Amino acid sequence: MVDFGKILKNLRLQAGMTQKQLADKMGLTKAVISYYELQERYPSPDVLIKLSSIFHVSTDYLLGLEHTITVDLTGLSEDNIILVKQLVDALRKNNIDK
Repeated sequence: MVDFGKILKNLRLQAGMTQKQLADKMGLTKAVISYYELQERYPSPDVLIKLSSIFHVSTDYLLGLEHTITVDLTGLSEDNIILVKQLVDALRKNNIDK
């Protein structure tokens, strides 16, 4: 859990959430979220599962064990999923060409 606090903070900021907003969503206090981000406390397995659900990442990603970022495509049509995959492929190619 070496990077947990940094990963949590990055995910929270990417989602445009404050510590208070995340705490309210989790049923925790802002102080607890702050402790997690500062790595002064570590979450229980139940809290990890809730966080992974909120941010649509795996618990392994939260713990810094997995570095692959996944995207939740639930609710998109097959055509939209194909478009997203094509966009990702084009962006990867663009980054490789640089």
